Amino acid sequence: MKMKEQTTKKSITNHPFVVKNDNICGGSPIIVGTRARVIDIAIEYEVLGRSPDEIVNSHPHLDLSQVHDALSYYYENREDLDRKIEEDEEFVRSLRSRYRSKLAQAYAEN
Repeated sequence: MKMKEQTTKKSITNHPFVVKNDNICGGSPIIVGTRARVIDIAIEYEVLGRSPDEIVNSHPHLDLSQVHDALSYYYENREDLDRKIEEDEEFVRSLRSRYRSKLAQAYAEN
């Protein structure tokens, strides 16, 4: 039996530590060799107020140059990535409205 060859669409960026691969994280830009999405690093920095050093401490598989490169990529592509963040947040909101938390249901029953 012959296995089908899986086509991988991989996009190279101008950033040495950032790549886009349609088969990883839905094509969202990631740090090479990881599943760490650029938008997750950006959220930690922008929203949570973590420094690049704190981000590295939270993700020991990353180094400082990878985090800085991810942030640089984010700022160069901010409009598109902010749109992706908003789409992800809307998806979560829609799931929350359709599926009530089991914990919330348990408290409501008591």
